Amino acid sequence: MTTTARTVKPRRRALAANEIGAVMDILRGAAAGWTVPSVTLIAEHYTDPFRVLIATVLSLRTQDETTADASRRLFARASTPEAMLRLRATTIAKLIYPVGFYRTKAASILSICHDLIERWEGKVPCDLDALLTLQGVGRKTANLVLTLGFRTQGICVDTHVHRITNRWGYVRTQAPNDTEMALRKKLPAEHWIEINDLLVAFGQHLCRPISPHCSRCPIDAYCPRRNVGTTR
Repeated sequence: MTTTARTVKPRRRALAANEIGAVMDILRGAAAGWTVPSVTLIAEHYTDPFRVLIATVLSLRTQDETTADASRRLFARASTPEAMLRLRATTIAKLIYPVGFYRTKAASILSICHDLIERWEGKVPCDLDALLTLQGVGRKTANLVLTLGFRTQGICVDTHVHRITNRWGYVRTQAPNDTEMALRKKLPAEHWIEINDLLVAFGQHLCRPISPHCSRCPIDAYCPRRNVGTTR
């Protein structure tokens, strides 16, 4: 049965600080029926910070299925920095096509591998500031490497985390980097690692950017639907 989009108004106050634990518990339970993000699957299967780093670079502005396929093709040819540097940029570009900006990403991958060998003996550094010095690595990528590659504290904020936490009224920010800083101050540390996985899956399945599926949302009672014009 199809559902019809309808205009809604915010129905309650912002998500309170003491409610975030309950919301995360509900989402954690619901996530069993959602598709796991591709980079998370790679991290769970290989437990390799290098693969997490490269897969995350590939995932930027790219659909999950495309990222997963490109990662499989690339890692079948080269799964270490040393092996990657034996490939030409054109070869890497062909292997990762059609990820977004595949030629630029191919050059970034080679630059990253060169730096890893020259500066860290071929190992991915477990340090946010060091990761940020690598070509093509921003805060989202660096935090994802820390949380998924090393299982250490970090808050990865992509468009889903930024949109949804603002939709809840839990933060009031203008950009993902601002959201990360706000969450570092407010979000209990026990939720730092898992928030990206949960909200990415939640955002892909229910809490869409436009016309979210509020009628099927397991946390609808907690959500004031900030900046939501229509819902299903």
